[in-house]
Amino acid sequence: MVDAIDRYSRQILFPGIGKEGQKKLGHSYAVIIGCGGLGTVIATCMVRSGVGEVRIIDRDFIEYHNLQRQVLFDEEDIRNELPKAIAAERHLKKINSSVEVEGIVADVNFTNIEKLVTGADLILDGLDNVETRILINDISLKHKIPWIYGGAVGATGMTMNIIPGETPCFRCLGDDPTRLGAGLTCDTVGIIGPVPFIVGCLQSTEALKILVGAKSEINRGLIFIDVWKGSFHRVAVSHRPDCPTCHGKYQFLEGRFGVKATTLCGQNAVHVVNTRVGSISLEELAARLMPIATVSHSEFMLRFKVENHEIAVFADGRAIISNTTDESLAKRLYAKYIGT
Repeated sequence: MVDAIDRYSRQILFPGIGKEGQKKLGHSYAVIIGCGGLGTVIATCMVRSGVGEVRIIDRDFIEYHNLQRQVLFDEEDIRNELPKAIAAERHLKKINSSVEVEGIVADVNFTNIEKLVTGADLILDGLDNVETRILINDISLKHKIPWIYGGAVGATGMTMNIIPGETPCFRCLGDDPTRLGAGLTCDTVGIIGPVPFIVGCLQSTEALKILVGAKSEINRGLIFIDVWKGSFHRVAVSHRPDCPTCHGKYQFLEGRFGVKATTLCGQNAVHVVNTRVGSISLEELAARLMPIATVSHSEFMLRFKVENHEIAVFADGRAIISNTTDESLAKRLYAKYIGT
């Protein structure tokens, strides 16, 4: 085992951290939700920095177009059909065996988020959808867990710290935060690799400040960058008087839905989750589908192709339907071949 003082010696020399700060990091627990461009950068920084426990939650598997910007994965992971969370866990354990790294393959929703983040000192956003961010915002304010928002698309990115009881929350940004960045997705404007690197590193820096207790140094505004234009702006954010979350109304956390479909950024695919399903037997599903489709499956997921759509099914009952962005069609395919 490598001596901790030696491993983190350059970090300990930095006055903002020092020996006491490093000890605090070693006793900290960070949850990263989403392991794409942002999440892989954040996870790498947290594990290399010596954060004692890191949980990585992601619902997706790895594809070749991910490798342009998602730093923890390689082509062998794709050939092995590994989910992102599992591949990230395996790579990170090789980087720092003294950190407890846990990859969880799951869709974060109102039925499981409290269980997934219980005990966390910090939640980090590596997502590509606003709805789940609002859910994180709800759980953050309800349980007084700080979280760091981050977004990246095209050549632009943004990040903001939400410290319950101290800073404005995510919903203070507007009446309808689900419209933030409307029309700007990886599907419409693409993304260049440096953006999630820079935003993820900014988020990671703020994470270190929060975890070591450097309160006076924590950013209190919304940071916006455009790497193509070389611009960097810090925008002041104020508490919104009518913000429902700040007033204890956790609307997304209290929401109810059965089957929900979400178009995946940049993938020509739709993610379908059925919250009424807790688990599914991939072996039994494979046996049922084999007469009508070519099926392959591992311990993590099952794949089959029907009606010009490849469908990947996970053990928790979620599915990703490729070659479409039609959410209604995706729901119909899910009901037809997997069931409700």
